[in-house]
Amino acid sequence: MSERLQWIQDELDRLKESGLYNRIRTISTPQGAWLVVDGKRVLNFCSNNYLGFANHPRLVEKARQALEKYGVGPGAVRTIAGTLDLHTELERRIAAFKGVDAAITFQSGFTANLATIAALVGKEDVVFSDELNHASIIDGCRLSGARIVRYAHADPVDLEARIRENEGTYRRAIAITDGVFSMDGDIAPLDKIYEVTSAYNVMLMVDDAHGEGVLGKGGRGIVDHFNLHGKVDIEIGTFSKAFGVVGGVSAGSPLVVEWLRQRGRPFLFSSATPAADVAACIAAIDVLEESTELVDRLWENARYFKAEMKKLGFDTGVSVTPITPIMLGEAPLAQQFSRELFEEGVFAMAIGYPTVPHGKARIRVMISAAHSKDDLDKGLEAFARVGKRLGVIG
Repeated sequence: MSERLQWIQDELDRLKESGLYNRIRTISTPQGAWLVVDGKRVLNFCSNNYLGFANHPRLVEKARQALEKYGVGPGAVRTIAGTLDLHTELERRIAAFKGVDAAITFQSGFTANLATIAALVGKEDVVFSDELNHASIIDGCRLSGARIVRYAHADPVDLEARIRENEGTYRRAIAITDGVFSMDGDIAPLDKIYEVTSAYNVMLMVDDAHGEGVLGKGGRGIVDHFNLHGKVDIEIGTFSKAFGVVGGVSAGSPLVVEWLRQRGRPFLFSSATPAADVAACIAAIDVLEESTELVDRLWENARYFKAEMKKLGFDTGVSVTPITPIMLGEAPLAQQFSRELFEEGVFAMAIGYPTVPHGKARIRVMISAAHSKDDLDKGLEAFARVGKRLGVIG
């Protein structure tokens, strides 16, 4: 090994010693309630596939048709020769679904955040950011060059205090929050945050990655959940979670969307999303607009699983959504818990630092509409056995 790279090996060894090394498992089946992982059939409690769309026959068929019509790749960035009629159709459909005036799509939710933040603020500006915001928001803020002011998690009173402290020190300001926080499953008080930002003329942006397909009427998201249509300047979303595909979106003000077409760097400098993925996203909207059945089933499953886990004595944190963290504390315990669950036939990965703070390691269970009650009961039995064996529950 090169001496100049020895530091990497040293750091990897330290991660292993502290229980923070990620051992990545390999899946050989489509996403669903059950998977084959590392050659073993296991119950899937890991995926963000909230509605079971990742292998939904209607999405698969629309993707196949698009593949045959348009081929496998876009061949260009959107601004040169990469914008298909499918791209503009998806943008119209997702805007209508979310009840906004305009939308622009990106290759992922991560790039949507990077593009949007960097286009809206710069070195003379300030971002007021929830202290638990997603890594893509943090990275977008850093890339923008704007001054970053963190406010206490989901605390509009502290947000107002931070704004007041910084009044007169910036050209433009934006407040950014996750809608649903992916590690804890709690919801930002977006109505109260809006009251603060509107009072101080601060732009408001929400990342709805875990709210789309979950919150609001038929899964229309956090803005619909709080009835804030027309009041939030920009909503970021992803098609990789409840929509079951891949891609990102910025939706809201037509002015912001048009500016992103001119200055959103991932839009300008990275190839467009392939047609098959775009067609599958449109098919997901079709299904959601036809019925709330899958969203209703998701919430029914989530309520049942949470209630039963609490009866067993597990700590599920502050979650009020289908995201169900099983709080364990230290990373080595969480990793051992995950390994023993796998032996019991349950795929539920441990999450530790830096994804969550030190001392707050957990197993994060992702409930899906694809799970049957029998699936959930099997999972509950496995958690009970492992929990008792490791002394987590009595």
